[in-house]
Amino acid sequence: MALFQPAWDLPANVAAVATTRSGGFSAAPWDSLNLGGTAGDNPQSVSANRKSVATAMSVQPSWLRQVHGTAVVRLQADATQVLTPADAAWTTEPGIACAVLAADCRPVLLCSADGRVIAAVHAGWRGLAAGVLEATLAALQEGAGVQPVELLAWLGPCIGPQHFEVGADVLQVFGATPDSASAVHFQPRQRRDGELRWLANLPALATQRLRQAGVQRISVDGRCTYANASDFFSFRRDGRTGRQAALIWRRAG
Repeated sequence: MALFQPAWDLPANVAAVATTRSGGFSAAPWDSLNLGGTAGDNPQSVSANRKSVATAMSVQPSWLRQVHGTAVVRLQADATQVLTPADAAWTTEPGIACAVLAADCRPVLLCSADGRVIAAVHAGWRGLAAGVLEATLAALQEGAGVQPVELLAWLGPCIGPQHFEVGADVLQVFGATPDSASAVHFQPRQRRDGELRWLANLPALATQRLRQAGVQRISVDGRCTYANASDFFSFRRDGRTGRQAALIWRRAG
C-alpha cells in the first residue's frame, strides 16, 4: 500500500499520512486504493481499502460525507461515529484520525504547535470560496482556544494551475473580476472558439486564505493530481475515478 508522510514538522504526539492511488483492491477505473464510498466503486472493495489503511495506521479513521460546504464537526471518543455531512473535522482526543478525501480538491491538515488539537479539511474551490478554512479555524478557536498563529498547516496534492480551467463564475465567487488585480490567482486563457476562460491556482488560493486568517507556518505539497496519473486520482482528468485521503491523529499515551 502506498502511504506517504507529509513533509512538515509535527509535534511528537501527532502523526499524519496521505495515500496515493496504488496498493488497494479496486478495479479500474477506481484502481486501486480508492477510499471514496460515493465514487461508484464496489462497496466491498472500498471497505477492504479502508480497512487496510486503518490497519497500516493502527488507528481508525473517521470518514465524513463531504458536500463541498463549510460544516465542521468535532470528533469525540465517546460519541457514536456516523457518516456526518461535513467537510472538516477536528479533535483533541487521541486515537481518532481526522480524514478527508480528494481527487483534485486540496486536502488541508492542521495541528497546533503543542499537538493538543488536530484537524483535516476538504478544500475544493467551492469550499474555499464559501469559507471552509475560516470555519475550521473558528471552530478550533471556540472549541479548543487555539489561535490561528499557533497552528501548523500542510496542504496536500491537488489539481495544479496548469490544468484547472474555470469560467467567470468561479472568479466571481472569490470576489475577483476579470482583468483586475483581484484576479491575481487566475490566469486568462482564450479558447479556440474565442471564449475566455481562466486557469485557477487552487494551491495559491488556499495558501492565501490561511495566511489572511493568521496561519503562518504552512507546508505545501506541490504535486498536481491531474498531471500525476500514476500516483493520484483526478476527477478533472478521468471523470469516473477514486479518491485518495489525508489523515491526521494524536498518538495515544
